[in-house]
Amino acid sequence: MKRLSGKHILLGITGGIAAYKSAELTRRLRDAGAQVRVVMTRAATEFVTPLTFQALSGNPVHTQLLDAQAEAGMGHIELARWADAVLIAPASANCLSKLAQGRADDLLTTLCLATRAPLALAPAMNHVMWSDPATQANCATLTQRGAQLFGPASGAQACGESGVGRMLEVPGLLQHLAGLFDTGALQGLRVLITAGPTYEPVDPVRFIGNRSSGRMGYALARAAVEAGAHVTLVSGPTHLQTPADVKRIDADTAARMYDAVMAAVDGCDIFIAAAAVADYRPKQAQPQKLKKHAAELSIELERTEDILAAVTARSPRPFVVGFAAETENLEANASAKLQHKKADMIAANRVGTGDEPEVNGAATRDIGFNSEYNALHVIWNGGAQRLEQARKSVIAARLITLIANRYNDRTSHDPDAKNSAQDSR
Repeated sequence: MKRLSGKHILLGITGGIAAYKSAELTRRLRDAGAQVRVVMTRAATEFVTPLTFQALSGNPVHTQLLDAQAEAGMGHIELARWADAVLIAPASANCLSKLAQGRADDLLTTLCLATRAPLALAPAMNHVMWSDPATQANCATLTQRGAQLFGPASGAQACGESGVGRMLEVPGLLQHLAGLFDTGALQGLRVLITAGPTYEPVDPVRFIGNRSSGRMGYALARAAVEAGAHVTLVSGPTHLQTPADVKRIDADTAARMYDAVMAAVDGCDIFIAAAAVADYRPKQAQPQKLKKHAAELSIELERTEDILAAVTARSPRPFVVGFAAETENLEANASAKLQHKKADMIAANRVGTGDEPEVNGAATRDIGFNSEYNALHVIWNGGAQRLEQARKSVIAARLITLIANRYNDRTSHDPDAKNSAQDSR
């Protein structure tokens, strides 16, 4: 279950005897490397105590819609943004009904409306309740909206009867949950991604750099692997762990990153330039540490290699996605970069405080550099799409899906574009 490692799983528990299985599910999720936060309905607490799940998850259990301890008192928004996936297990008939109606009368149903993460439901109820036309209609509505149903299974039930309605056993739930992240959208394709900052040396001690943490590029690498791609990650200096099944190449300066990309780009289907590469570097790095003698110091700078432009100029060339980190005029600057660099897509993000409205007078969290959150305005010739503020892992998964759609659209109209990349391998 390595696909669950590092994932943020929000586990919702509703009222039903199958809630006892959710204790084992919580433990197994953590064994798989996932971070787990639990939300319980009032009825669920009648079957298993919140203290049980607090001990198993290592996090406080959430039961109240209006949580004064949560960020700005808006617990449902905080949890909705935190999750990579929401799994409700068990999902009672009442829960399915409320979700189908779009009701938001408790914490669990409210955060389901507020999240952009995938929603999975593990139904558990009496077999007659499951087969009732109302329940079946509610399930059809939810699946039509994109929710995933895990089960139910058939067998003996707590009521003493037997039939379809049992919650899936824990191993089955884990397998289905891991499958949420295996999209296959880039199956078999070769993807090259850059991530992180570059450090341009001033002397052996100092450098010119930026605030990039590399989180966005690493999240994209992981999402691309989950989409079935063979991924090479050219990384600037970071403290991040290399995602599973990703080939990582370290490159600490713009020049070394350029060389690494040029060496790896042949045969690549998609190139994603998520790194924050320095535009300038000291023209002459000093061999010894500079001493603080003069009141002022001038350092002559020169332009660094333009990696994005170099890749788009190649023939054949991969499908190219550039990034634009901006502090102002986001859309205009991104459009200009798209044309100037001749990229296929530009993913632009505003660096600094998010541009969403304040919530209860509290400022929105910072996004972009050195943050776990981001928001993107993605543009291409003839189209655009906003990816609203969420954790970078969620943004990455959505961006990879968008890239896959645009890549497939391009290759379907121009088969030579795909064949030329494959021929150069």
